[in-house]
Amino acid sequence: MHHVFEALILGLVQGLTEFLPISSSAHLRILGEFLPGAEDPGAAFTAITQLGTETAVVVFFWRDIVRIVSHWFWSFTGRVPRNDPDARMGWLIIVGSVPIVVLGILFQDEIETTLRSLWIVATMLVVFGIVLGLADWAGAKRRRLDQLTVPHGLYFGLAQSLSLIPGVSRSGGTITMGLFLGYERAAAARYAFLLAIPAVFGSGFYQLFKSWGEPSVYGPIETAAATLLAFVVAILVIAFFMNYISKRSFLPFVIYRIALGGFLFVMLGTGAIQP
Repeated sequence: MHHVFEALILGLVQGLTEFLPISSSAHLRILGEFLPGAEDPGAAFTAITQLGTETAVVVFFWRDIVRIVSHWFWSFTGRVPRNDPDARMGWLIIVGSVPIVVLGILFQDEIETTLRSLWIVATMLVVFGIVLGLADWAGAKRRRLDQLTVPHGLYFGLAQSLSLIPGVSRSGGTITMGLFLGYERAAAARYAFLLAIPAVFGSGFYQLFKSWGEPSVYGPIETAAATLLAFVVAILVIAFFMNYISKRSFLPFVIYRIALGGFLFVMLGTGAIQP
């Protein structure tokens, strides 16, 4: 029974943290230190629960996605003009997805070994927390998504690929870049979420394919339960987050990241947990 309970906790944390700019990989990595079975739930379990949270984005932005994909296709046949904002958005998501694919393949070994050290996780939580705070404070917050350019799409994509380092946060990195480039908070978040779809589904299915049949702490029932919980929680979190940041600043997330990083440094420094 405790396996089901652990899997549900992992699913809950995955759903809560995937889209907030606080790094889900850091939380799952820390959780592994405190839950005996969660230390390494296995690549397949992680991939499937991530597919669960990413499906929440697809459901939440379903209308946008259908419109972007259909307009992108129609722009080839001339049913929609080439410069249609949704057709352009299709191209910008493709352009923005290139960096994470290239860097993910190039640095795959480092990502799975060196960069999993908790010292790195703690440092990234603090450093990128401060950078997010600066971007939120200094950014003009004027640009809307229809003003997105190809170079900006690439910058967003490079920022997203920083999330290959645990502790940075996919949404955190991408939103930070958006704020530095002068986009409104909600616009930066919206593009960050749309941009994550190809990357997460791609890496999720790849990990799943690679780890299929490998032994896992959690069986199919635990994995399914965790994924379903992650999906439901993620939808609620996205709805809350989009509503929240159209009115307020990222400061609470910045404080939380610095506090969590500080807590990790203390735990590592005193030897309470191993890096």
